[in-house]
Amino acid sequence: MILINFSHPLTAQQLQSIADLSGKQVQTVLDVPVQFDSKSPYIRQVRGLLNDLPLTSREWQTEAILVNPPALNYIAVLLLAELHGRMGYFTPVVRLRQFSDNLPPTFEVAEILNLQDVREQARKVRNGEEGA
Repeated sequence: MILINFSHPLTAQQLQSIADLSGKQVQTVLDVPVQFDSKSPYIRQVRGLLNDLPLTSREWQTEAILVNPPALNYIAVLLLAELHGRMGYFTPVVRLRQFSDNLPPTFEVAEILNLQDVREQARKVRNGEEGA
C-alpha cells in the first residue's frame, strides 16, 4: 500500500498501527510537506502537490492508496475532491488522535476512515433505502 502523508512524519508504531487496521503493509510512504500561501488560490497549490508526486495516472487508479490528510480543513477538502477526480473514488484516510497530555504531544492512529463506504451509505439515505 502507498501512504501519502500530508502531515507530520509518522512513527514506526503509527505505521504498524495503520498496517494492523488496514490489513495491508505500507510499502511506500510519500511525505508531502504542506505549506500554503494564503494569498494564492488553494486549488492550484493542491494540484501542484499532487502533480509533484511520482504516481502515474494508472497508479492513481489501480494502486492501494491511503492518505494522512493535512490538518487545515480547506486544504483537506480540496485535496479529497482532487484525489477523487484522479482516482475515481474516495480514498480512505487516517485519523490520528492525541495519545497523552505529554509535551510534546504524542499521537496514535485512531482509525482509518473509509470515505467511499460513507459515500455509499449516504446514497442509500438519499434514495430512501432501508438500513441506511
